[in-house]
Amino acid sequence: MSNPQQLRYSKEHEWLSVAEDGVATVGITEFAANALGDVVYAQLPEVGETVAAGESCGELESTKSVSDLYSPVGGEVVEANQDVVDDPSLVNSAPFEGGWLFKVRVADEPEDLMSADEYAAFTAG
Repeated sequence: MSNPQQLRYSKEHEWLSVAEDGVATVGITEFAANALGDVVYAQLPEVGETVAAGESCGELESTKSVSDLYSPVGGEVVEANQDVVDDPSLVNSAPFEGGWLFKVRVADEPEDLMSADEYAAFTAG
């Protein structure tokens, strides 16, 4: 399993990519997608909703269980990935590409986000 180096990772297994304009893309990691099993339903935060770092903002339902979705940063949701709502299996097949979940205009970013190498060590232990 290879975690893209340019992303940051949370202990709740979300990834974060911040663009130049302060808008971050959020998704779940391949590790989390594999642990969940086949995702069959995605409830994502709505555009305009304010999310807080580390707090639940949606859920993913798989053939194995239901899991809360946590935002790794605080801010305002500017886009939800309708493709994932229509086809939740994208979370499993392309967690770092088409399976992203939502975009948020970042108001605050916690200091405890991990690098790819730190996240690999975290999931190995």
